[in-house]
Amino acid sequence: MASTYLDNIVAWHRERASADHRVWQDRLERVYYSGPSMSQTLRAGTRVKVIAEVKRRSPSKGWIDEHLDPATLARDYQRGGAAALSVLTDEPHFAGSRHDLEVVRAAVEIPILRKDFTVSANDVLDAAEMGASTVLLIVAVLERAELANYITLASECGIDALVEVHDADEASIALDLGAVLIGVNQRDLRSFEVNSTHAADVIAGLDAGVLTVAESGMTSRADVERAAAAGFDAVLVGEAFVRATDPVALVHSFTTVEKVDRA
Repeated sequence: MASTYLDNIVAWHRERASADHRVWQDRLERVYYSGPSMSQTLRAGTRVKVIAEVKRRSPSKGWIDEHLDPATLARDYQRGGAAALSVLTDEPHFAGSRHDLEVVRAAVEIPILRKDFTVSANDVLDAAEMGASTVLLIVAVLERAELANYITLASECGIDALVEVHDADEASIALDLGAVLIGVNQRDLRSFEVNSTHAADVIAGLDAGVLTVAESGMTSRADVERAAAAGFDAVLVGEAFVRATDPVALVHSFTTVEKVDRA
C-alpha cells in the first residue's frame, strides 16, 4: 500500500524525536506554563468560541500565504474576537516554526494551541516552554500508552491537551484515558479530504461534560452554526481566515453563534 501524507509526516517526526537526546525528566521541574487557560476560555460564556489558526501552507494544497506575518495576523484575529489561536510549528510540511509561536505569544494575550505532531515527552514540554496553552495529541499517531502519558505530562507542566480524534473508536480511547478537551477533525489525515458533516456524527457519543472543538472545513458562519447545532463548544478555523482579505471582519462574523447544550 502506498504511503500517505500522515505516514510520511509521522515517520519524519518519529525520526526527529529519536534524535532528540534531551532527558525530559530533567526538564520537567523547570518547565511550567502559567498563562491563559484554553479550557477555561472555551468553557466560558454562551457563544461558540473561535480558535483562529496561523498557517502558511499544507501538504495537500501547498502555500496558503507564503509571506504570512504571524504576529500581525494574530493581532488581527484577536481584534476580530477570536477566543484563542492555533499556531503551526511543523516546519518541513507546514512551513511553521517555534519562532512563529513565540512571536504570536508575545503579540497577544489569548490562549494558544501548539499545532504539531506530538510524538515525545520533550514535544509536550517544548509546547509549554514556547508559551503554548495547549498541546495537540492525535490519537491516530500515538500508541495508547503514549497518549495516556502525554495527557498526564501536559497537566503536570500546566497546559491543556487537545486530544484529536477522527471517529467514534478514537473518541472512546480519548475518553477512556481521561481526555477533557477533544477535537473532532473532519479532515481525513490520510487523504487530507474534508467531510463537513463528519464531526456531528462523532460528537453524538461524547459526554456532555467534555469540551469539544470542531476542526477543519470551516469556511462560513453556516459551518459554525452547524457545529453549534451538533453541540460543539468551539471551532478551529485556518485556511479561510488566512486567505481572507479582511480577517478581522471574517473572524468576527464567526464569533456570534450561540452554543447549543448537548443532552
